[in-house]
Amino acid sequence: MSRRSIVLGLTGSIGMGKSTVAAMFAADGVPVFDADATVHQLQGPNGAAVAAIEAEFPDTTTELGVNRTLLREAVMADPTAFARLEAILHPAVAEARESFLAAHADAPLVVLDVPLLFEAGGWRHVDKIAVVSAPAEVQRDRVLARPGMTAERFDAILARQMPDAEKRARADFVIPTGEGLQVTEDCVRTVIACLTPPAGG
Repeated sequence: MSRRSIVLGLTGSIGMGKSTVAAMFAADGVPVFDADATVHQLQGPNGAAVAAIEAEFPDTTTELGVNRTLLREAVMADPTAFARLEAILHPAVAEARESFLAAHADAPLVVLDVPLLFEAGGWRHVDKIAVVSAPAEVQRDRVLARPGMTAERFDAILARQMPDAEKRARADFVIPTGEGLQVTEDCVRTVIACLTPPAGG
């Protein structure tokens, strides 16, 4: 009987180091689906979601795709606008996710790297959940060091995300990123070992 992959959902709030952890899984040979990268492709030049976004949010796109600054301004202050944007993007991301899972059906473990795994309901599509976490002051320092980031925008983003403590409480694994790269790498390898059968097993 064929055996399907174990699907690990990888998530974490902004600035927690999720991209770094996803890269560690990939470096250890685990296929990783990057939901953020998929959204960028959908919104980029000739992206599949560009026309629908322009129709819903006029003057937010160019020949280079979606102008993310203009789109962010259009949706940031309006929860209903954000929901309309999600209604465009989520089905397309789901289609890309299913294609990824089909392409890697023989892998013992795959990772779905999804920032809003809990908030958008993606947790329903995974077998286990790993939350990337760091102390709040480390998170804040990382995010505010990003170009163009402000304290107000950071707080607005956090308001749309489930609190870190709640994510950690719902996780099967918590991967720390505030204690040095070696600690994080060791934790990633422990998670892989827990979820993959031993050789010959």
